[in-house]
Amino acid sequence: MPANLPVLSPAQINSFITDGFLRLDDAFSAALADECRSILWRLTGCDPDDRATWTKPVIRIGYRDDPPFRRAANTPALHAAFDQLVGKGRWAPRGNMGTFPIRFPIPEASGDDGWHIDVSFGGDPADFLSWRANVGSRDRALLMLFLFSDVGEDDAPTRIRAGSHLQIARQLAPAGDAGLSLREISSDGYASTAHLPEVLAIGTAGTVYLCHPFLVHAAQRHRGERVKFMAQPPLPLPSPLVLDRFDGDYSPVEAAIRLALRKS
Repeated sequence: MPANLPVLSPAQINSFITDGFLRLDDAFSAALADECRSILWRLTGCDPDDRATWTKPVIRIGYRDDPPFRRAANTPALHAAFDQLVGKGRWAPRGNMGTFPIRFPIPEASGDDGWHIDVSFGGDPADFLSWRANVGSRDRALLMLFLFSDVGEDDAPTRIRAGSHLQIARQLAPAGDAGLSLREISSDGYASTAHLPEVLAIGTAGTVYLCHPFLVHAAQRHRGERVKFMAQPPLPLPSPLVLDRFDGDYSPVEAAIRLALRKS
């Protein structure tokens, strides 16, 4: 598929603007997912055929630049979708994939299942809550959820609050370029988005959820039988979003923020 061939319909793009996410099936092949999953199994130190080795609810693997992961992150379908959602020439390709929260079907709580948005800049490495986001979404064009295994409703799918990106945009706007820390953004426990419908990020291996960078989401406890393999990298943004363009050529990511701020 040529990289410049649109893969998203107008209805999908409109849904992205209002709901803050879309599901792209077959973004990369099941065979490539199998190849990546084999690498991840080795890195966990667990045996896929011996459940006695599955002793933790989640194992986190850092960024990987193995060729299979680079291929999964840069398929023609994904590049075409990035062009449609962020704009041609306005995003940077990924040279790696990660991080990977690998979730195992054991009853112990993981302790990492709170609602949040992903932040991108200006923080203390020793204090994650000090990291920041701003209304121009510095350094982050999209949040992406790559499914490297089949994920059903019981397999700890990521929870998404549909439309929550609009509320977060309104929260960030008064802070301007400086933005807010995650500590400040989460000060109300995301109560302002609690009324929104919850959607589960389910799908077969090779599915990718492309999400607005301000989307509120959360992990959850695993209630199924199969291990969940997922990566959640950002799509790099070389320069901040522009919310007042002279030519009016707004990307859907920008259009969603403008909708939240009621810009005409």
